[in-house]
Amino acid sequence: MPRPGQRHPLSDESLPDRIAIGVLIRTFPPELVDAAVDCTGRTQLRSRLLPAQVVVYFVLAMCLFNQEGYESVTRRLTDGLEWARRGRTQPGEPTTAALSRARARLGPEPLKALFARACRLSTGPRYRGRRLVSLDSTTFDLPVTDSNLEHFGRPGNAGRNAYPQARVGVLAECGTNAVFAAETAPLRTPEKTVRRRLFSRLGPGMLLLAGRRPPDFDLWCPASATGADLLWRARHRTPLPVVERFDDGSYSSELITKCGDPVRVRVVETAAGRLVTTILRPDQAPAGELADLHDGLRKTENALEEVEALQGPDFVLRSRQPAGVEQELYGFLLVHHALRAVRT
Repeated sequence: MPRPGQRHPLSDESLPDRIAIGVLIRTFPPELVDAAVDCTGRTQLRSRLLPAQVVVYFVLAMCLFNQEGYESVTRRLTDGLEWARRGRTQPGEPTTAALSRARARLGPEPLKALFARACRLSTGPRYRGRRLVSLDSTTFDLPVTDSNLEHFGRPGNAGRNAYPQARVGVLAECGTNAVFAAETAPLRTPEKTVRRRLFSRLGPGMLLLAGRRPPDFDLWCPASATGADLLWRARHRTPLPVVERFDDGSYSSELITKCGDPVRVRVVETAAGRLVTTILRPDQAPAGELADLHDGLRKTENALEEVEALQGPDFVLRSRQPAGVEQELYGFLLVHHALRAVRT
């Protein structure tokens, strides 16, 4: 049964499709894919039409050509692999059922391992020596199956016709939108829990900016405890009393959180709202510069918006089992990494 938004396969593969597959192979060369497969114990003990390496490339191609059915993706992948390797490989054209079984055998672990090996911080912009990174999260619609409903859950106020959803949180480098950390979870997992799991990738020398939605300030203490500096937008009702005003227009304040005692912070007032930062001295980060930094992030498309744009409007993931959903989500993050590398 076709899923929402799926197109009929095209009759002819084109050079751009071959180049796109070539980009995936160049970004994730076979030796890197094999290392990710080996470290997760997914290496096959006997020869198959669909060895693990080919299945990894199939998942990436499936996400790249996300509006196409399995048969069309397989033809594009086969044609692209033969073109990229100058005819040295002919994986054949397995059936949709065989591809589904191969994806299930592979699981999400090799895609997660490949992400960990390939998706790292690049040489993006810095602010006064600090590497600029952003925190964001969103949800993705999933096929309505018993296993997806049981594992992920659906929005409580959307009725029985709502799609189940998965949460995804990421840390990305500002400017390049290079995603270097990701977490996936069922919808029932609180958003702040998903975001907190990402903090292990933060550290001194970073300045963490919030993404599209302001984070819960209960995360302030665990985030700042990593040694990273923070610059977050405050909600309208967040109490931030003036303790001391500075010449640049900012002021020191005390932030009330669940950490215990009030936390000393600095507040920068802008036309778009109040910004709260751990950088307490104006000479280290003048108010105008911090406002420009955050305004620049607010006006530009961020990494998760780019990942969502890969899917198109009203898109529903194709995976009908929870393990396949996680595999597919990491596939989209890896494809985003490959395409971003081409643009930069």
